[in-house]
Amino acid sequence: MEINKVAIIGAGEMGHGIAELFAMSGYSVNLIDVSQDALQKALQGIRESLERFVKRGTMTEDSAQGIVSGIRTFTKISEGVSEADLIIEAVPEKLEIKDAVFREISSYARVDAIIGSNTSNIRITELSKSVTNPARFLGVHFFNPPVIMKLVEVIRGEDTSEDVVNTVYEAMKRLGKVPVKVKKDVAGFIVNRISAPEMLYFCLILDKGMAKPEEVDLFAKSQGLPMGPYELMDFVGLDVVYDSMAYYAKEISEDYAKCSTIKQMVEKGMLGRKAGRGFYQWSSGKAIIGSASPTDKVTLLDVLVLEVNEAVKLIELGVASPDDIETAVKLGLNRPFGPISVAQSITSSEAREKLDKISKEFQCSVFEPAASIRDGKLRDAIEGKLKPAEETVPAAQQPAGYKVINVEKVADRIAKISINRPKLNLLSVDVINELDRAIDELWNDRETFVILITGSGANFSAGADLSTYFADATSFMEFSRKGERVFRKLTEIPKVVIASLKGYVLGGGLELALACDIRVSTSSSTIGFPEVTLGLVPGWGGTQRLTRLVGASRAMRMILTGERITGKDAYDMGLVAKLFDGDIDAEALKYAQGIASSSAPIAAALAKKLINKAAEVPEDVGLDLESTAMGVLYGTEDLKEGVSSLLSKTKPVYRGK
Repeated sequence: MEINKVAIIGAGEMGHGIAELFAMSGYSVNLIDVSQDALQKALQGIRESLERFVKRGTMTEDSAQGIVSGIRTFTKISEGVSEADLIIEAVPEKLEIKDAVFREISSYARVDAIIGSNTSNIRITELSKSVTNPARFLGVHFFNPPVIMKLVEVIRGEDTSEDVVNTVYEAMKRLGKVPVKVKKDVAGFIVNRISAPEMLYFCLILDKGMAKPEEVDLFAKSQGLPMGPYELMDFVGLDVVYDSMAYYAKEISEDYAKCSTIKQMVEKGMLGRKAGRGFYQWSSGKAIIGSASPTDKVTLLDVLVLEVNEAVKLIELGVASPDDIETAVKLGLNRPFGPISVAQSITSSEAREKLDKISKEFQCSVFEPAASIRDGKLRDAIEGKLKPAEETVPAAQQPAGYKVINVEKVADRIAKISINRPKLNLLSVDVINELDRAIDELWNDRETFVILITGSGANFSAGADLSTYFADATSFMEFSRKGERVFRKLTEIPKVVIASLKGYVLGGGLELALACDIRVSTSSSTIGFPEVTLGLVPGWGGTQRLTRLVGASRAMRMILTGERITGKDAYDMGLVAKLFDGDIDAEALKYAQGIASSSAPIAAALAKKLINKAAEVPEDVGLDLESTAMGVLYGTEDLKEGVSSLLSKTKPVYRGK
């Protein structure tokens, strides 16, 4: 089914934001509310939002006016939904209100119209009881503000058809959103379900008088989070938080009913931003947070381990994949990392110990470890190796490919590894782990003589991904050690390894290049070590390999100043072996083909080892190794082929034997 006409029911903040989003993408939009005043207020809110785009220069005044004029308003559902292809409900999070709305929609909408709910918590299957033909009904959960936030959760109810899910999923992509499919209908879906335990945790902290809201929020911001938990609850609306907790108490655990502070605030009308007062006073859309010292009663890991725990529960239930959970939390909460990244930095026993402590301290079963964490299978859970509840996944169907690098045979005897994290190809924990695996798989591949390493797109790699979460200094140190070990493997693998440098080649990206045997580059590549200017040092062998390649003086200059040089400069100092200013990857491949066809593989592997050992052992030891290599090569078929070809003036065909 093709979606052209959209009806949005509810002209509140979410409803008019969703209407604006569809109108900006060229859809015909009907906005429906029982109050004409609410509709006029919504249109004014849309105008103000569009005016901000105009002021930033991303939209013309005429376009903004056209968008507003393209939104029709109605005070009767019967008139607004009759011709719509897609109808989205965005009324208050009250089951009885939604029930009445869906019954009326069912009476007046076309029988083939898709009906969606923007509910943030209520199970879709429960809401579908009020809809005729529930196969066309699903959850379409936008995040606030819908025009800005990228995530949309597309939630399948127990009766939702696959075609409806896929149709709406593709429509969300046309809006420029990042949709994530929620495969199993649970209260809170992905993002809000993962946030629920920490929301309860912060409620209980207030109930116990452990810390003040501003102390906790200032602590959260000191850890790099964009908004503290109490400011976020104020922003969302404390009435929404309270209703969510009440719903979770019914659907998930009675523990969610334990929070008393927020209940009292809602009863007093202290609803947060919408009322001008919640945990904080609000002015011009911003919270006024008083001065305070960050609390020492909470640690970042306390909060994040609760998210990890709930994420594992969702994986166990088959609600979503680890990758989709990570994406959803990052985009839905506007954070640089999600619970899966956090889980990669902790062990099952560490998570179990932390969760046991928190659950006992607050006498709260919600905080108890998930089964996989209790059983020591945290790693299996976050790597997608668990069998979801009520579903059997044969081992043969488990994903075996790479996610953040590409490994392919690109020519005879040549394999190419491409870092695939556009635009900058930053080196994350996942990239390092997949590089490690790729090197191991290619190590004994007798059909590969040369490995070409590059980056997808315009850049080789702009360095390490500094948004990665590390639990402590030891974890960060081990990340450095892991990178060093992986890059060391490149220097030891019995293949010729060529780095194809282009665009940004910075920090960890440069260290990856330095671990390769030969570097080729464009003249305009930007090469450097910015670590010292960030308060770090090159941590993957950069201080050692750069010094050996270009000398102490040049290494000092590059590392201590953070100076960036061009590919031409790198060539002049001997850091780069060849310059290519055409299609660098194509030229690097031709270069690799020349080596693969003319250099005897065993001889090249031994020569590589000898050259690297020259910087590590005394000269007499190196000479002894050299003579040993000569003895080994004397008995190879490649030597015989090389000598025979020389005498017969033909091109040798080496087989690595």
